[in-house]
Amino acid sequence: MEEPILTVEERAAINSGRWFSSLSPSLRHDILRCAYVKRFRDGELITARGEPPEEWLACAKGAIRVSSTSISGKQITLTYVEPGIWFGDVSIFDGDRRTHDAYAHGDSTTLCVAKADFKKILAAHTELYEALLRLHARRIRQLYGLVEDLNTLPLRARLAKQLLHLVRSYGVPSLSDDSEVRIGLQLAQEELAQLLGASRQRVNQELKSMEREEAIRIEPGGLVIRDRQALMRIAEADH
Repeated sequence: MEEPILTVEERAAINSGRWFSSLSPSLRHDILRCAYVKRFRDGELITARGEPPEEWLACAKGAIRVSSTSISGKQITLTYVEPGIWFGDVSIFDGDRRTHDAYAHGDSTTLCVAKADFKKILAAHTELYEALLRLHARRIRQLYGLVEDLNTLPLRARLAKQLLHLVRSYGVPSLSDDSEVRIGLQLAQEELAQLLGASRQRVNQELKSMEREEAIRIEPGGLVIRDRQALMRIAEADH
């Protein structure tokens, strides 16, 4: 059986990723040359918390839900990795075990680089060290911003910021109205609530309030952003 290869759309997602596209052509070539493809069905486990790191990964299609389970058994979703984003390098760097679970959210594709090949590429391209430092610095800035928002912003503003992030990452033009954008990532309200560290009931109340203000529209298939400027005003109102 032939090994799976990236589709044209998946390869475009990898190549257009903000971080990956900033690398030199020779480094991108060496990464892609030794990378292999894995496909997952919705809900399939990709990597498990506590297991030794064997691969460096990138999302090429769909989304990867990064999560953990609390002592009480509650599922905590930390983020959704979008196409073009690389992840899993921290545990390869420090040699420790995986810190979180990663599941396919929808049918998803990952591009993988084996740990041994990752080490060889690092040895051959010192550029990758600096590039990964920039990547980690960006992640730390984002993490600090999330912690600050959690402690200073009301749920309404945090929800608006999350919707703006989702529409940037997963926005799909509406076929019925050019001014509207659909969030292509299918998230149940419970999953959105987990991202915000809030209850589903409270998130539902805030979504309905935004719908009454005509900033969004709630549909059975997901959320449609009707007025991005209105969401920006909500996100910035309490800064």
